[in-house]
Amino acid sequence: MNPYVLIVEDEADLATLLEYNLRQSGLETAIARGGEEALLMIAERAPDIIILDWMLPEISGIEVCRRLRATKATKAIPVIMLTARGDERDRVRGLETGADDYITKPFSVKELLARVQAVLRRSNPALTSDQLTHCDIVLDRKAHKVVRGTTPVHLGPTEFRLLEHFMRQPGRVFSRSQLLDAVWGNEVDVEMRTVDVHVGRLRKALNAGFDTDAIRTIRAAGYALAD
Repeated sequence: MNPYVLIVEDEADLATLLEYNLRQSGLETAIARGGEEALLMIAERAPDIIILDWMLPEISGIEVCRRLRATKATKAIPVIMLTARGDERDRVRGLETGADDYITKPFSVKELLARVQAVLRRSNPALTSDQLTHCDIVLDRKAHKVVRGTTPVHLGPTEFRLLEHFMRQPGRVFSRSQLLDAVWGNEVDVEMRTVDVHVGRLRKALNAGFDTDAIRTIRAAGYALAD
């Protein structure tokens, strides 16, 4: 599962340019055209990083950033602020509001990509690491292999993506709809029951030969990796 970037930009050409280059770099993307839309999208699915324009319709980027930092569920999401305001006072204001980095327009797309990767590495090294580890489970993203203890675990592509998503935030409970969005994507027509089927396959593969269940089922809530 690649890091998920939300681009909040009302300039259509720039948003499209950023989306294309971010996807070429192996990142998953979505676009919000305004501050209100961005907050709704973040509530539905928290991104790994937000590229946020200062000047937006309805709700400014500064206000979006302020609201994110004031809310427990979103206060840790990294934000890179984009703006045409190059004055030092504006840069300081953006950073004091909670932005992790600040880029003045016009800017180099190459520089932006480098800064996105740098912020991701600082905020959550697991997102840019080839290997994820939780308890006795090791997932190698580059080799596409999983080991529990010393036992290789053979997973299909969907189960591998599910496990990777769980391992990025171990212990967090994900609802079926959150897993649908994260693993299958918004554009795929998949029933909720499909999530249960694939989680069942993942559980069976991980638990083969072990006494402890690697996946927790939380009634009426969803699933999580066991501690």
